[in-house]
Amino acid sequence: MASDIADQVTPDQLFQRAAALHRQGKIDLAIIAYRKILQMAPEHAGVWGNLGVALRTKGDFPAAVIAYKRALEIVPGDPGITGNLGNALKDMDRLEEALDAHCRAAAAQADDFNIRYNYGIALRESALYEQSLVELEAAIALKPGDPHPRWDRAIALLHLGRFREGWAAYETRWQTGELPKRPVAVPRWQGEGFEGKTLLVFAEQGFGDSILTSRFIPLIKERAGEGAAAGRVILECKAPLQDLFSDIEGIDRMVEPGESDDDYDLEVPIMSLPGIFGASDENLPPPPNLHIPDYARQKAQVLLRQDARFKVGIVWSGSVTFKGNRKRAVGVENFLPFAEVSGVDLYALQKGPRSGDLEIAGGGAVVTAIGEQLDSFAETAAVLNELDLVIMTDSSVAHLAGSLGRPVWNLLNKATYWLYRGEDETTPWYPSMKLFRQDAAGEWEPVFEHVRQALTTAVAAKRAGRWPE
Repeated sequence: MASDIADQVTPDQLFQRAAALHRQGKIDLAIIAYRKILQMAPEHAGVWGNLGVALRTKGDFPAAVIAYKRALEIVPGDPGITGNLGNALKDMDRLEEALDAHCRAAAAQADDFNIRYNYGIALRESALYEQSLVELEAAIALKPGDPHPRWDRAIALLHLGRFREGWAAYETRWQTGELPKRPVAVPRWQGEGFEGKTLLVFAEQGFGDSILTSRFIPLIKERAGEGAAAGRVILECKAPLQDLFSDIEGIDRMVEPGESDDDYDLEVPIMSLPGIFGASDENLPPPPNLHIPDYARQKAQVLLRQDARFKVGIVWSGSVTFKGNRKRAVGVENFLPFAEVSGVDLYALQKGPRSGDLEIAGGGAVVTAIGEQLDSFAETAAVLNELDLVIMTDSSVAHLAGSLGRPVWNLLNKATYWLYRGEDETTPWYPSMKLFRQDAAGEWEPVFEHVRQALTTAVAAKRAGRWPE
């Protein structure tokens, strides 16, 4: 009897059960279920399509591409599956194929929100920002209440240098649900005078973003009024930044997130400050004074060898929790050939889960790892002051080195942070920073070869007394 009942369960019924597991986030179980159904019904396009979605969620992009292509063999030209294929191809940096798939999907179903939105994202990751805007605005028109395409539109505008529009649109980030709600409901500061009031400036994203925008904090105090009634400024930021920020003009007090016991009248996210002060490439305030305490300088002297060799700090990954880190981070093995350049010593500044990559790659004997011994950004700053150069993929240390005016070579993936827009080798935000860019998405080898050649030249420049340039 039980066998007869099981025989009556159709592939479509099993598909519904597998899809329910998928919706519940039980991805591994859903994949197992989809594969079992395909043993019964290998021509079930819906199962192949859903299997592709599940595999992409797991990061198995090549397998997802195969699943989507199998589905398209069964239902050729299906716009939804074609768009999903474009997403997986984009994840693999096969951008030309991805854009072709997205273009075909949009042509077949121009009134589909997801298809137009995903096409816009693929164009943005291909650094085609004008075309990206067209698709994102089409998606916004199809679904005006969804904040996500409006947020991605903000990023495209900043890449294009359309700062007035970009900063206004950048505020959409608070509607996406990806940032935590504030614990106390107080009015948002818009840049008005605040004499007699207390303003809380709070960090909201990564350490690098706080370092980048700390340059605007001294401008806040200019709007606080004067004398005994002048407004107060409290900066809420994590402990690793507090020593570093302690000399920034205009901060009356610093607190860690969730620890402010002061009543405050207004608040502002630190990443909203560029918009409030109308920041553009032409009117940037300089980075603020960053404090490096004596204990940090002494520690740096101990951690680095005191000789005349060309000291290079390396960082190969930003925060692993940042969803775009996979595209910007690289393996530490790419950096090891720099140690072959005559006169160079490498110091690994990497912290966190990826710091162990050095030993795995066999570089522990030839690279001095000091990142995990640095307990604050003030200590990292002290080390940066002792190094001749930092070579790294984009993360918070790049912002710190740039703010200190230290030589830093920032190795960028194809779809960069908006700060590094365009094709130049420099950015007005950090004059001491040189940018090395991918010509093609995912292709790091030419970038590292270019850097190695430039490093040889830099070592020679130091020997000639011309470093830093």
